[in-house]
Amino acid sequence: MTQTPRRWLFVLTILVGSFLLFQVQPMVARMVLPKLGGAPAVWNSAMLVYQALLLGGYAYAHWLGRFEIRRQAMIHIALFVLAALWLPLGIAQIAPPAPGQEALWVPLLLLASIGPVFFVVSAQAPLMQRWFAADSRAGDPYYLYAASNLGSFAGLISYPALVEPNMPLAMQSWGWTGGYALLLLLVAAAAAARWNSHVVHEDVAAGADEPRPTLRRQLHWLLIAAVPSGLMLSTTTHLTTDIVAMPLLWVLPLGLYLLSFSIAFSNAESVKGTFRVLAPAILLIAGGQALLSTSGGTMLIAFMSLVMLFVVATTLHDYLHHLRPSPQYLTLFYLIMSAGGVLGGLFAALIAPLLFDWVYEHPILVLAAAMLLPLPALFPWEQWLKISKPLPVVLLLLAVGAFASWKLASDWNGTFNGLNGLWAGITLAVGLLVIGWRWAYVLAIAMLMLGVGGVETLKNSTDGSRVRSYFGVYTVTEDAYRNQRRLAHGTTLHGLQRTDAGHQLEPTTYYGHKSGVGLTLDKANALAGPNASVGIVGLGAGTLSCYRRPGQAWTIFEIDPAMAKIARDPSKFTFISKCAPDVPIVIGDARLQIAKLPPAQFDILVIDAFSSDAIPLHLLTEEAIGIYARALKPGGILLIHISNRFFDLEPVLAAEAKARGWSAAIRLDPSGATDPMARDYGNLTSSNWVALTATPERMQQLTGGLKPRKQGSKDGVWVPLASRPGFTRWTDDYSSTLPILLWGHLIGKT
Repeated sequence: MTQTPRRWLFVLTILVGSFLLFQVQPMVARMVLPKLGGAPAVWNSAMLVYQALLLGGYAYAHWLGRFEIRRQAMIHIALFVLAALWLPLGIAQIAPPAPGQEALWVPLLLLASIGPVFFVVSAQAPLMQRWFAADSRAGDPYYLYAASNLGSFAGLISYPALVEPNMPLAMQSWGWTGGYALLLLLVAAAAAARWNSHVVHEDVAAGADEPRPTLRRQLHWLLIAAVPSGLMLSTTTHLTTDIVAMPLLWVLPLGLYLLSFSIAFSNAESVKGTFRVLAPAILLIAGGQALLSTSGGTMLIAFMSLVMLFVVATTLHDYLHHLRPSPQYLTLFYLIMSAGGVLGGLFAALIAPLLFDWVYEHPILVLAAAMLLPLPALFPWEQWLKISKPLPVVLLLLAVGAFASWKLASDWNGTFNGLNGLWAGITLAVGLLVIGWRWAYVLAIAMLMLGVGGVETLKNSTDGSRVRSYFGVYTVTEDAYRNQRRLAHGTTLHGLQRTDAGHQLEPTTYYGHKSGVGLTLDKANALAGPNASVGIVGLGAGTLSCYRRPGQAWTIFEIDPAMAKIARDPSKFTFISKCAPDVPIVIGDARLQIAKLPPAQFDILVIDAFSSDAIPLHLLTEEAIGIYARALKPGGILLIHISNRFFDLEPVLAAEAKARGWSAAIRLDPSGATDPMARDYGNLTSSNWVALTATPERMQQLTGGLKPRKQGSKDGVWVPLASRPGFTRWTDDYSSTLPILLWGHLIGKT
């Protein structure tokens, strides 16, 4: 046995392993994005591969525990060395898939690219804890899991903040290889520290006589682990769909989820006790708004949702920590925890989008959390009042709550003003008073959900106005007062059609006649002749199709089949059915689809895919622009829509135009701010469109000559692109959104 337990060594080994795991996932995603595109089936397959490898790593660690430490170490280090043959990380060169075989090909590609290294690294957390516990003086090994999740959190935050903005992919890969070598040395040192231990699966230093956990206990572990995992994903979806869409928002729920483990598996009992007391009330207050789909993008509700996730996840993970077995069954415990995490992720990410037309998995998981949380009474009124049989009082309270919920739902107008605040307060008070009775507590949360916008959300699922795909939730709404029909993707407007007679086919939002795309398409025949060929990337409601003129050949590219179905349905929007019923709509990632076309296809190619919070980087790199350039005819015009609340994309395109020697201009259309019709009806939206062409004469023909930027708001005026000194050209190997993030807009979003 060693001189000391060497706790620092095992903590460091676990930290490094977890850090590497959360670095490799976004890194490989960046590597394969240009090759696979952004289709949801691709990334769902990728998620399944990661989860399967993680679960496999935990199962391997559990299997390895049947041997003595010395033999475990020899097997594990041998696998480490063997997996190093896959370094440095890169994308495997395998034959492309046959048509219809993509679903099988994507997992095969990822497994062939990173499978062995991901598998062996994923085993570190449970395996190192088991080795640590082999020394009888080591103490409880479970706190090391807190270190594991701190390492994961550091990896999660550092990639978008430090690694991606400062290193090209090739350097990232070599840096990860160095981390892998360090981890191998640490694992070898940990093995040496326990080399003479003869502890095996049946005889771990502490708890050797504890009976094997029952099947019921194992199922309990599984469910407690599944709910926070699913709630983390559903919170992310709920926030970005119905609360506020902003860049990197997905980092917050995942980061809080990881930090919850660090607190729950620590020895901070006073902190954990506070979480246990507060969790039921916080779940009631914030979870009671989980069916709300018309929040208007308030940061308060977003903040409340994140607080709820953190407190509930910490409390449930603390409950798991409380139910942990002796170190004898440590790897079994972590294996089932991992399976629970996979189960929650599968439900929220894959199953729910198939079953529901809205983010109903979120309120379902809130109710599931209510069923599992420890429920210490916040107000033990039955003890204060010395009521020996409180059930009739509980039933009376629920009746009062049900009445208040019904009144709240009947009068709900999106606010808590007036009587709405009173009814919501009564329902909330009932929930707080019945916390000690689980069934009553769950019912109280459900009643609050229904009252606070829930009934309205459920009604919208019955009238056919809402469609869900893996890209999100699309809602078509009618505004009779403003004579509008709108297509919204969560909180982002993706299309609008006027319904007043004689105006139905007029272009709206970003696509008015004074916008960059409107000016260009109105001149299509003058620029390219009566048989102009036009490509459109991004369909929306189909607004641009009404710029099509007889004789022109159009092709539209759209990644989401659900969007194409909405645009083609004349009961929702009539742009396509009236203006371009015979135009082909190519479904799939635009970059991949355009690359398949013969060269010189389009006189004008419109790229309209950057208005939401999550911009597809692979559509703006040097290689992507090269694909568009190949698809353009000589003298063709590339038009890119860069209106965005959070990102300044001008420097990206200015750097690309400079590198290619192309002419570039931007149309800064202020229509949404100055057009009287826009103020009255909101039909037009200010927009920024960039035009690029390899032919200066064609740019002159389009713009009539560039004007100073101070004149950019005038009708029909194009101005030079604003460049940024030292800005690095985006490539498939290097691109980062942090340098172009509009921090003031991000912080000022309300």
